[in-house]
Amino acid sequence: MTGLTPRAYGHFRRILLAGALLASAATAMAQAASPTGLWQTIDDKTGQPKAVVQIVEDSDGTLSGKVLNGLGSNDDPNRRCTACTDSRKDQLMKGMTIINGMKPDGDTWDGGEILDPENGKIYKCKMHLEDGGQKLVVRGYIGISLLGRSQTWIRQQ
Repeated sequence: MTGLTPRAYGHFRRILLAGALLASAATAMAQAASPTGLWQTIDDKTGQPKAVVQIVEDSDGTLSGKVLNGLGSNDDPNRRCTACTDSRKDQLMKGMTIINGMKPDGDTWDGGEILDPENGKIYKCKMHLEDGGQKLVVRGYIGISLLGRSQTWIRQQ
């Protein structure tokens, strides 16, 4: 840079580096504050990994999630939702949207639905982040949140 002393140039470089580090940290914090991304689902009954779900923000600001692939005994790419009773009946589970309509509500996301492809039932859904955004607690319920069950999903890199 012309017109700067070596000392001033050194200060300028440190300020630019600090700004870049702050921008990087802000991006990481924004990701940690949002459930968007890839999640390994964990079966609440067996404790075993079941699938990888991708949660994205839709154009209307709500969140939805789709199955990218199954894990373990659920890894058959031709597996279908035979228990589903809506338009997803007999559709491939891989690529299927199982979460939709989730809206931010403070530190939680609520107001949407989640499909359990194992039994074909659709539940109201709410979710929140834990462990600095590395875990997502997903609760499916009928009526009120107390009448349901939760799974803790693990963020994938």
